[in-house]
Amino acid sequence: MVGEENEVIRNIKTRKSVRDYVDKQVSEDSINTIIDAGIHAPTGFGSEPWFFVVIQNREMMKRMSDYCKPRLLAQLQDLPNENVSEFRKRLSQEDFDIFYNAPLLVIVLGSNAGFTTDYDCSMCAQNMMLAAHSMGIGSCWVGTACFIQDNEEFMSELGIPYDYKVIAPIVFGYEGKIVERPPRQDPQIVWVH
Repeated sequence: MVGEENEVIRNIKTRKSVRDYVDKQVSEDSINTIIDAGIHAPTGFGSEPWFFVVIQNREMMKRMSDYCKPRLLAQLQDLPNENVSEFRKRLSQEDFDIFYNAPLLVIVLGSNAGFTTDYDCSMCAQNMMLAAHSMGIGSCWVGTACFIQDNEEFMSELGIPYDYKVIAPIVFGYEGKIVERPPRQDPQIVWVH
């Protein structure tokens, strides 16, 4: 029925970014299901421009976090926003992990040759996060990790082809400390009849 909430709408409205994870690995079957949901996103011209790197190696994730933190700190240095100020403090802490100690990082990469790559891979990432939520698995898009794009050593170690770019680094895992999803503001809408 029109206007009625269904399972899909409820899943969309209850998904949130998870920033605290328990030490429990996500199964390979679950990872494959999440990626499969991702590749069912629409793509411009049917291009399917994605490539995935699945990382479960904590040492690799720590090295990536340590590499990315100072780069983001430098970019946030002069922003006066109060939320940014709080995040800068956390980024400055040596033990802060940009991946929130999640057991799994999936990097969605997109082909540089694609005309709509950024949009296609973003829709893929959203599908993946919604699928994970429907399976009881938390997620968070960690944009800070995009800085690995500038590190040839990381790109090589991760087996990323030279003609692909990092679009969506997403962590997945089971939620530790449960935090309520913040309320959304009413959107601004212009109706043209």
